[in-house]
Amino acid sequence: MSTLQEITSDSEFSTHVTSLSPSALLVLYFHTPWAAPCTQMRTILSTLAAGYPVTSPPTTSFVSVNAEELPDISEQYDVTAVPFVVLIRNNQVLESISGSDAVKVRDAIERHAGQPSSSGAAPAGSKSTIPPVLNATPRESGTSGAATENPVGSLGTPAAPVAPPQETKEALFARLAELVKAAPVMLFMKGTPSSPQCGFSRQLVGILRENGVKYGFFNILADEDVRQGLKEFADWPTFPQLWVQGELVGGLDIVKEEINTDPDFLKAYAVQLPSAA
Repeated sequence: MSTLQEITSDSEFSTHVTSLSPSALLVLYFHTPWAAPCTQMRTILSTLAAGYPVTSPPTTSFVSVNAEELPDISEQYDVTAVPFVVLIRNNQVLESISGSDAVKVRDAIERHAGQPSSSGAAPAGSKSTIPPVLNATPRESGTSGAATENPVGSLGTPAAPVAPPQETKEALFARLAELVKAAPVMLFMKGTPSSPQCGFSRQLVGILRENGVKYGFFNILADEDVRQGLKEFADWPTFPQLWVQGELVGGLDIVKEEINTDPDFLKAYAVQLPSAA
């Protein structure tokens, strides 16, 4: 039976991909180790992989990549949230599935790889082999939700204080309405600019620094009310989120697209350095 292989470096990934025959199906799974839905998807993919025999050369390959540890690979396949599954054949993306819909993932794999073998492990296509989806449990963080430090270059500004417990939805949304306007440019991220807790947040911080942008930031890992409430308030399910003048721009991919389309997109918020005498 096949197994889900963990890839731990860019070079290992490149070697694995080039070793596959053009007709082989590569099932590429992006995850983070702390998210419950990713743990569940790993179980699902391991179960599905077990239904496919090991052949030489391989006809189906299941591999797993930590999206935060290998951000270049994540960016290559436009990964903006996890879990994220990409089906590839002959270096061409056939289909991408974002989220933890086990049935959708199974159906996509069977559509491109064919029905799994019924010998050995229980049939991977059987609904009974697919565990139910888990809800995400955020990891603990000792960092205050409100930013209290500036990033390198002193371009960051503090955000608002953490709210008291047992906040009503109305009160939360009122707080969020003020929080997104706490600075002309506000970044809601995992961790802080000096210590990002995900690769996507790290990349977005890098973009702001490269453009000399002065911005406020908020560590959503330390305030679960903000983390969950902002998804509904913004109608945007993932982080990081960049807000400008109280209006949502979007996540990493949208910010990159805006800058590629208009290089002066954030110019109005850049620190103006004194001119030489």
